[in-house]
Amino acid sequence: MSGQGTVPGPDGLPRCPWGLEAETMADYRAYHDTEWGRPVHGDDALYERICLEAFQSGLSWLTILRRREGFRAAFADFTIKKVAEFTEADEQRLLADAGIIRNRAKIAASIANARAAAELAPGELDRLIWSHAPAPDGRPVPRTTADVPAITPESTALSLALKKHGFRFVGPTTAYALMQACGLVNDHLADCHARTF
Repeated sequence: MSGQGTVPGPDGLPRCPWGLEAETMADYRAYHDTEWGRPVHGDDALYERICLEAFQSGLSWLTILRRREGFRAAFADFTIKKVAEFTEADEQRLLADAGIIRNRAKIAASIANARAAAELAPGELDRLIWSHAPAPDGRPVPRTTADVPAITPESTALSLALKKHGFRFVGPTTAYALMQACGLVNDHLADCHARTF
């Protein structure tokens, strides 16, 4: 079964089809055009993406996008040192916070991941994640959604490396979504206008 290629948006620009879902077009289009696939660096910024990808597991990414500011407020702007010091009272506060996804296991994982990240030297989380970026010319540019994998050898290796350091909710699929979102891979389709940023 073949996948879908790019789709023209209301402005005529071709985009990856997920960026143009009818009822969610404005939210997805902005994220697709300005964030997704662009390189992200910095321990706190990457920690935020790890957390958000974990919360997204089993849900629509739109659900996370629309609650992102709530997540940032609830998790101290995803400052690793601050979240690593969260207590049981903070966990209870998060479980009562309607501005985020109130999933006990994912909240606990986010706090545990901050503690794991805090054990690393400054810049080490960034280096660890980016050391798993494949060569840019390592595979063909995707032409349709069918050409975009869900898991790769690199995402499997990244998942294992993060788990070795105590991170949770970082399976190979989540690790690949992280790689896509943070620009370790460029999975904008060949004809997508955002591919050339």
